[in-house]
Amino acid sequence: MQYQTTLRDAIAFEGVGLHTGAPARVRVLPAPAGQGLRFRVDDAVEFPARADYVVDTVRCTVVGFGRYRVSTVEHLLSALLGCGVDNATIAVDGPEIPVTDGSAKVFADAIEAVGLTTLHEARVRWIPTEPRVFRDNEKLLVVAPASSFRVRMTIDYPSPVGAQYVETEINPTTYRAEVAPNRTFGFLHELEALVKRGLAQGGTLENAVVFGPEGPLAPLRSPTEPARHKILDLVGDFALLGAYPQCEVIAIKSGHKLHCTAVRELLRPAAGEAAAVSATS
Repeated sequence: MQYQTTLRDAIAFEGVGLHTGAPARVRVLPAPAGQGLRFRVDDAVEFPARADYVVDTVRCTVVGFGRYRVSTVEHLLSALLGCGVDNATIAVDGPEIPVTDGSAKVFADAIEAVGLTTLHEARVRWIPTEPRVFRDNEKLLVVAPASSFRVRMTIDYPSPVGAQYVETEINPTTYRAEVAPNRTFGFLHELEALVKRGLAQGGTLENAVVFGPEGPLAPLRSPTEPARHKILDLVGDFALLGAYPQCEVIAIKSGHKLHCTAVRELLRPAAGEAAAVSATS
């Protein structure tokens, strides 16, 4: 049996938001068994990290309750799930989670440094009983029963990124080594359009991989860094299940919109094909 965990102590991060460019601060606090991951925004409102609270998926995942919003939550949620944290309060000051270096490495390193406390209640798992398929035009997501959390990611972008395929099991060891260090990415010709739409206000070559016509403007951390970052994003979005995903996810050209749509559908009891939450190992 695997038991629930929380952080041994609080961790904190400060910086700017990738899309808003605004100052941002977040503290991740230990929490009791059974709480799960919860957001506390400006010390004014608190709500669970679940797909029901997703309010936008344009270029990032935004959660909110009432008039309160937190943007770009996927990297921090990815680190928490990938490193095996079941319970935590995510206290946010500002409109967005700090971008750090554009990956989840800073978050994962801090989690590893502070360590986890084992709580004596069984880990809550989300276990599908049969495959489910979700599609958005050429984007495809398949969620299938499995003995552990595993992701198979295929991306296909214009040159110089091209087509890439990466598969990995998601556990703390593989997550920290193969997923967490990979940064968000985009194309040089897209930046002006993003800025005009009010996005990427805090983006720099220090916190994003930018591809020009001939290739990346700075060295990649992995030849398949774009596909690995898409796995990072998917893990963060699947943290919004509110339980540990014991399933295999096959993703083809997917993104935040399809991920969050799928997770929201998977949480509906009326879906019938009967994904279930289990409190056993």
